[in-house]
Amino acid sequence: MKYENNKVSDLQIAYIGGGSRGWAWTFMTDLSMDDSLSGTIRLYDIDQEAAKHNEIIGNHLTERQDTKGKWNYTTTGTIEEALTGADFVVISILPGTFDEMQSDVHLPERLQIYQSVGDTAGPGGIVRALRTIPMFVDIANAVKTYSPDAWVINYTNPMTLCVKTLYHVFPQIKAFGCCHEVFGTQKVLKGICEETMGLKDVDRRDIHVNVLGINHFTWFDQASYKGIDLFPVYREFIEKNFEEGYSEPDRNWANSSFNCAHRVKFDLFNRFGLIAAAGDRHLAEFMPGGEYLKDPETVKSWKFGLTTVDWRKEDLKKRLDRSARLVKGEEEIDLNPSGEEGILLIKALCGLERVVSNVNIPNTNLQIPNLPDTAVVETNAVFSRDSIKPLIAGEIPDNVRALIMPHVENHEYVLKAALDCDRELVYKAFLNDPLVKGRAGEEDVKSLADDMIANTLEYLPEGWK
Repeated sequence: MKYENNKVSDLQIAYIGGGSRGWAWTFMTDLSMDDSLSGTIRLYDIDQEAAKHNEIIGNHLTERQDTKGKWNYTTTGTIEEALTGADFVVISILPGTFDEMQSDVHLPERLQIYQSVGDTAGPGGIVRALRTIPMFVDIANAVKTYSPDAWVINYTNPMTLCVKTLYHVFPQIKAFGCCHEVFGTQKVLKGICEETMGLKDVDRRDIHVNVLGINHFTWFDQASYKGIDLFPVYREFIEKNFEEGYSEPDRNWANSSFNCAHRVKFDLFNRFGLIAAAGDRHLAEFMPGGEYLKDPETVKSWKFGLTTVDWRKEDLKKRLDRSARLVKGEEEIDLNPSGEEGILLIKALCGLERVVSNVNIPNTNLQIPNLPDTAVVETNAVFSRDSIKPLIAGEIPDNVRALIMPHVENHEYVLKAALDCDRELVYKAFLNDPLVKGRAGEEDVKSLADDMIANTLEYLPEGWK
């Protein structure tokens, strides 16, 4: 890295999963719109052809006259080549394929266990983790060997277990997990402020919140805008709009698998007194299975959707077609900011900014004092030059803690299960998961776990076979 005139050049970023046909383009776009950073992006992917395509797409962005951030994109054949000398490591990978995800998400439906995402909690999240953890063991060991001083930014789900694995393998690693779900809830609060108080052009970042919880099951116990306490504003809005929910501009829940009317959030606020800070699709999966995800009709009544893997497969075809057009120059990437904070956090760690943002890291400083110090939690932290200092979020209320603890327990079970190829611990995690608990008999649950493991054996270590 070289510093000059409040800019950093010759920055070396290793991108593991650099063949991504989605998030990679978001990352490239954000980089191309900021002239304070420049350097080399080393793209590494087991699908080297896909990484090569992104090399072409990225370098085309750099060549454009309307881009400010100029980067050299290059494909590497080995993870050693990608990591050696890296200042930052970005991890964004898909563990397995959508065929494995098909089993993760939909096989539990034979026991009337429904999942709206299937990548973090529930049976799908557990089995996805079994695929993911061995990959992250390898990545952590590689970082330890080739770039031990690099900052490692994870975007892969299940977020909590990915970060937990990195620290388990390499306790001195400088790693954190980024997730935009908190930003989405800040945008809801922004919209409610504008709608109810006649405000205009509220900046999401001016919605100041105290973040506490675990990834995708995150909460605010404080929220304000320029001195205005937003809890009474939120409460009043819910009283008037509970049945209808809140529809974000141009985002109708009925027209997309990813949108919602935020009625689950509203219900959780009425029940527990905190603002749940993730999308309803995620929040529902952390709650008992007989509540928001009892059956498809119940899901519909709460105004969110079950994201089918068939939809994801069709969407992938569209993204592959788009990749081909981008490579050939038949289409160009629109330069619109994503709203993600990854680039801002990199700038902060380089010393160009000082930023407060939510982050997933171990609870070793007891950011949330009444959760175990071994847990990976999501709270705010201060990002500055080569430093992340977690802020003390405070205790989470006992009634919300009771909802979180089964998941914290399962993170321990699943990590150990993945490391030791321990089927009994997988059963234990399945039976302890709130989506599963009470929904089926023990033997049926164990049989489900066995079948889901069988469907993903290709991506599991030999010890499972």
